[in-house]
This record gives sequence, structure tokens and C-alpha cells, in this order.
Amino acid sequence: MRDRDESGRPRNARPRDAYGRPLPHGTTGIPTMPDDLDMEPDEALVEAQRLLDDDRPFHAHEVLEAVWKAAPEDERELWRGLAQVAVGITHLRRGNVKGAVALLSRSADRLEPYKTAPPHGLDVRGVVQQVRALVDDRPSEGPVRLQLKSP
Repeated sequence: MRDRDESGRPRNARPRDAYGRPLPHGTTGIPTMPDDLDMEPDEALVEAQRLLDDDRPFHAHEVLEAVWKAAPEDERELWRGLAQVAVGITHLRRGNVKGAVALLSRSADRLEPYKTAPPHGLDVRGVVQQVRALVDDRPSEGPVRLQLKSP
């Protein structure tokens, strides 16, 4: 049975590996993000980039998803797309190429409308290009590099 908080919502109590796969109880895993994570967009982008750079796309997804859920309506699809990029990379790292290609393609399409006026210093045009290259190249091993902002 899954652990739940006081209100009955599921918690991430099971340890996870670097790609978010559940490990047996009692195993030492990689800490996940807290369920109540609350970050400002700029802070979240820095943290998500750090996690992506450390080959922890599942954890980057958790950060981006937290912002997506709290984002104003006009930015929700942007953050949803960014979270999907991280999940797509997670699927690549897990060896699920078919799932990765589907998610990455969908995320690039979702990000397209934000290319002309990207908020928060995001390089949406560059992210879309990088994501479409991942779909075409489908790297099967090694960390996937993705830059969210222009250097």
C-alpha cells in the first residue's frame, strides 16, 4: 500500500534511483523533491538546469512540474512542455525510446508558441531545436545535455 499524507494524498515514500524508478523499501536511493515544492520560476529554472546537468532528469521534471501546477494560465503550457521535456529525457535514460520520442515531440509542439516572446530568460527556440534533435538522434546511452537558457 502506498504511503499517504494526512489528507490522503499519495507521498513519494519509496526510495528512487537517479531516473525516478522505484527501489525496494529499505534501499538507499536518490532523494526526490518534496511533495509541497514551491519555487519561483527563475529559481526553478536554475535548479532544473542543475539537475539536468547532473543527469537527473526525473528530478528536474519534479521541479518543473511544481512550477507548472502553480503557473499563471498564460504560462501553464510552457511549464507543462518543459516538464515533459525532462520526462522525455528520463524515458531516454531508462531505455524507453518509443515513449521518449512521443513525449519529446509533444513537448516541442507545446513549446512552439512561446518561441517569439519567451518569459524568464528561457531560450525556448533553442530548447525546441535541442528537443527536435533528440527526437531525430535518439541517443541510447550517456547523459543528455539540454540548455534551458542562453549562456
